Amino acid sequence: MKMRSQQSGLSIPSILVIAIMVGFFVMCAIRMAPSYFEYLTVKEVITKVAQEHDPAVESIPDIRRKIANLFNTNQIYGLKPSEVEVFRRDGKTYIDANYEARIPVAGPVDAVIRFDDLQLEAGTAEGS
Repeated sequence: MKMRSQQSGLSIPSILVIAIMVGFFVMCAIRMAPSYFEYLTVKEVITKVAQEHDPAVESIPDIRRKIANLFNTNQIYGLKPSEVEVFRRDGKTYIDANYEARIPVAGPVDAVIRFDDLQLEAGTAEGS
């Protein structure tokens, strides 16, 4: 029977380094998850408002009011209704709710998540 002259495997310090790295990424995921779920709710609200818009009946202040009510109902705090832009261009109404979420990770280190696919043409569900 032949004996190995060296051991194989990870040492205690290397296991600790790997555990710290995995722990850091798990902590980041846990801190970022609420912002991502809030984004999904914002996307649902903006899509709903855009689909239900009737340009013959509703004006821009009506859309803003509807967005503010739905944000309040769905407890959205990462994006204020005043930060959502509602404007008209070429006879069409657009809703632009693009925003960034800044999440503190550790000390002076922040993670920034950019949600930039929230510009919709009101009256349709398609983005522009």
